[in-house]
Amino acid sequence: MSSKPRNGTARQVLAACLGIAALATAVAQEIPWPATGRDLHGTRYLPATEINRDNVARLAPAWTYRTRETEPQFEAEGDSSFETTPIVVDGVMYIGTPLGRVIALDAENGRELGVFDPKIARDVSYGDFANRGVATWDDARSDLPTCQRRIFIANAQSELYALDARRGRPCTDFGANGKVDLKQGLRIQPFERQAYSMTSPPIVVGDIVIVGSSIADNTVPSPASGEVRAYDARRGRLLWSWDAIPQDASDPAYGEWRGDVAHNGGGANAWSGLAADAERDLVFVPTGSAAPDYYGGLRLGDNRYANSLVALRASTGKLVWSFQTVHHDIWDYDNASPPALVTVRREGRSVDAVVLATKTGMLFVLNRETGEPVFPVEERPVPASDVPGEVASRTQPFSSIAPLSPHRFGVEDIWAIDDADREACRAVIEPLRNEGIFTPPAVGGTLAMPSNIGGAHWGGVAIDPQRSLAVVPVNRVAAMVELIPREGFDLDAARRNERRLGDDFEYNRMRDTPFVMRRRLLLAPSKLPCTPPPFGALVAVDLTSGTLKWNVPLGSFTGTLTPEGAARLPAGLGSPNLGGPIVTAGGLVFIGASIDRSLHAYDVETGAELWHGELPASAKATPMSYRLISGAQYLAVAVGGGDAWGDGDYVLAFRLP
Repeated sequence: MSSKPRNGTARQVLAACLGIAALATAVAQEIPWPATGRDLHGTRYLPATEINRDNVARLAPAWTYRTRETEPQFEAEGDSSFETTPIVVDGVMYIGTPLGRVIALDAENGRELGVFDPKIARDVSYGDFANRGVATWDDARSDLPTCQRRIFIANAQSELYALDARRGRPCTDFGANGKVDLKQGLRIQPFERQAYSMTSPPIVVGDIVIVGSSIADNTVPSPASGEVRAYDARRGRLLWSWDAIPQDASDPAYGEWRGDVAHNGGGANAWSGLAADAERDLVFVPTGSAAPDYYGGLRLGDNRYANSLVALRASTGKLVWSFQTVHHDIWDYDNASPPALVTVRREGRSVDAVVLATKTGMLFVLNRETGEPVFPVEERPVPASDVPGEVASRTQPFSSIAPLSPHRFGVEDIWAIDDADREACRAVIEPLRNEGIFTPPAVGGTLAMPSNIGGAHWGGVAIDPQRSLAVVPVNRVAAMVELIPREGFDLDAARRNERRLGDDFEYNRMRDTPFVMRRRLLLAPSKLPCTPPPFGALVAVDLTSGTLKWNVPLGSFTGTLTPEGAARLPAGLGSPNLGGPIVTAGGLVFIGASIDRSLHAYDVETGAELWHGELPASAKATPMSYRLISGAQYLAVAVGGGDAWGDGDYVLAFRLP
């Protein structure tokens, strides 16, 4: 894949030969971005200051690369989403694509160095047709000329590949000729090819590769089982497997799963990114809901380990602790955000903690060793379900840190650009059951606030360790959810109007249950949300005090409206967003995520926007940054997430002139 020397780029070798003393200084030291979260801790923090608050306004495009996967020769069934976060090691950038291809680029100029194509099936409409990145591992014990540095990718076809970073070829000693079939050995095999796939990158802890999975959990009670699994990084041998749905009656959570298929169901998988504390031999796993996710009558009880943050022993897969963020989830409140590790000061002492932002708009800060809350968490009463067969949890956990997005939205709060929009919103919202967050889905419809896209989402958090800040993008858009009795309902006719972002419904069969589910975001005829702005925001939380430091609108709708339509809108509306932030030592937060076709830079101390760079489409992805041996710092982002974010297959890099 790359012809560059393994232990450094050609520029490094040349500099060493010249004996340039400046290589020993901080300015001339390469600062890589070796994981999608920058490090095992998932901080997304780059300790580089070349781009800073004083000069960020001078950022300019450095290079552009296109994967070409939007062109006819790569046509596939279903719409893909380019959501990768590149990594950079040894002066080479590696990206993963929705088709599972791994592309190596010269990180200085974007020149293509090599491409690996697994040739996954393209006649399958994968449930989540995306790839959020790759992982790398350096085999310190190997003196062989090949596969010393490996690139791991888990693709939509449920395959885990190990590639030689230099040549781009599969490492034949890993699995079967470089590949492990992740469908093999599951407790429940997926009922359809697209019902089980991989979207997030693996994580490598020591010599172990750990992977989660993405599961179509709106389909049937047993779509596929969501085991988290670990493989030997050299040979691809399965080392351990952990199932969030307890299978052993001696498990203390076993009794919290009751019903006809509770222990035999699927889902409760980890489809987001993972984080790890290698010194403590811990991997932190955010789990989602058990299937189906809007009706829990077949899996009564709190369903402990689902919708949780779980700490596993990385070497063995043994459960160390778990903390549940939603009991008996019936709202699709998966833990979508990757966790991040940080050390915080509390009551005069340092506490090693793990931070998790949730779709409920809450931020939980937990002791890394025990799972105990660092900031208090209170169990509060929530509404009961009126759906036959359903038993919602009587209480839910609420963080003492103020909500990052609203937990309540009523008719009196409707925002609209004109009277027609306001009346349309009112007509939809007034009949809905609406008792605030955790109002259970109902026959006749329920208002969900936050919606199934959050609150916080898979964009996750970025940590500024110097200032003890967590920066989180959130959505502030309501949705409606309705359970429809299955008998006599023509689902196929209804699904012809399905669209994920818009005023049409998304229908899900939830087969083998009494109900079909349908949902939609609450958008007015103008396509603007009915909720008050900002519709999306970027929030900074002080991890010493647990208070919100700043809270600013994120993005705008300008990328999706005509110039005339955009001119009608006031400033500061923000927009729905999917994608994460990063923080640098230059005092900056960088994020795309919104639908306005811009990459934004904010002052990490105040939230003031200092710069934005134009993009050919919106960046439904998390950016990254790196510094090369030359001392130049780059900022890079993938562009083209589909739907309202626009089609695209671009990687753009920016730097100072």
